[in-house]
Amino acid sequence: MSHVHIIGGGLAGLSAAIELSTQAQVTLYEAGPVCGGRARSYYDRSLDALIDNGNHLILSANALTFRYLDIIGSRDTLVGPGEPIFPYYDLAKDLAWTLRLSNGRIPFWALSRKKKVPGMRLSEFASIFRLLRAKDETTVEECLSEGQLSRRLLEPLSISALNTDLKTGSALLLANVMRRSLMQGGMACRPWFPETGLSETFVDPALAFLSKYHGIVKTGSRVNSIQKEGGRVQSFETTQGIINLGAEDYVIVATPAPVTQNLLPEVSAPDAYESIVNVHYKLPFVPHIQGVVARSKFIGLVGGIAEWVFIKGNILSVTVSAANRYAAQDNETLTSIIWSEIRRATNPVITEELPDEAPPSRLVREKRATFAATPEQNRKRPYARTDIKNMALAGDWTNTGLPSTIEGAIQSGLSAVSALGFRSAVFYTEKNL
Repeated sequence: MSHVHIIGGGLAGLSAAIELSTQAQVTLYEAGPVCGGRARSYYDRSLDALIDNGNHLILSANALTFRYLDIIGSRDTLVGPGEPIFPYYDLAKDLAWTLRLSNGRIPFWALSRKKKVPGMRLSEFASIFRLLRAKDETTVEECLSEGQLSRRLLEPLSISALNTDLKTGSALLLANVMRRSLMQGGMACRPWFPETGLSETFVDPALAFLSKYHGIVKTGSRVNSIQKEGGRVQSFETTQGIINLGAEDYVIVATPAPVTQNLLPEVSAPDAYESIVNVHYKLPFVPHIQGVVARSKFIGLVGGIAEWVFIKGNILSVTVSAANRYAAQDNETLTSIIWSEIRRATNPVITEELPDEAPPSRLVREKRATFAATPEQNRKRPYARTDIKNMALAGDWTNTGLPSTIEGAIQSGLSAVSALGFRSAVFYTEKNL
């Protein structure tokens, strides 16, 4: 029986392990104490609460993500409104509105005052057409027209999807995201997020599934080097010792780009990164939410620092993407400014007014959260298949055609499985990337 060694326990590695678990013996090596990478939750002692290390909004268009959740049996751990609605608040104009997308592909929502982006003009749809025709070197800024459709929807969408600023962000990558979501209509854009935590949705059920199929997960097991000879991986060295490979052994390297390049210097990889800031506030009460926000449990913010506010019981979690621009800002100042933005956006939809002063909070900066999704960095991304016969690559930084997303990470794991010749939901060819 074949034995596949997967180096890296993030979502890319877990995706590959789940796909292979019924086809081969699987051993997964994770350097850290837990699996999940950037998609995990943990107990924070200072808040006395479970929080995520990052917030992730999943769309119904993310077919591979939902397939993954169905396999491990955790789809029902997601919450969302069940319809394509997105409450927003414009901090610069003190204006609340809700984007209500049409279910089908024809954007009838753009004709309705109650559904569309306030102040938008139909002529602004030219920005979308320019994005969809973007070439490899085109940036997002080059495609956008001035107007409220860009300011209140396309710009926030770009920052969230790419985690990169508009001036340098790849229009091609944003267009690929839009082709899979917005251009498919509202039924592809129903938003979801984990009700409890990322680990409880993506990681813990996956580990239980692997255990059921006798997969072996070794946490605290760092791979320090990989030895190759004759076009094959012959062995690799871990903190527990050397693993020698036989004729039926395979390796999937699903580590972050910098780690992969340390192990495999010959691999091309992105080398510029963007950070993400997440702030979690613990309220002294569970807010009673009203209106459309009671169904969505999140609000998108425009015109400030914060981008998304997720409401999970008495925890308000905020995401700030493309956060390199706030690197010089101290945590206390950021926490205070973001809290003032939250109060303005949420006070109109909750029955209890939020306190003036920020409650206990935890600010988390992920300095290398994603590769910088620029045209230049996108060209550096390698494919899953390598010149080594029994080795493939995985990770949201590999050439998935998407920016660094959960869907991209899961797709990369499936591509690596296919590249090694195993059955996979993704039939790997360089052409379909």
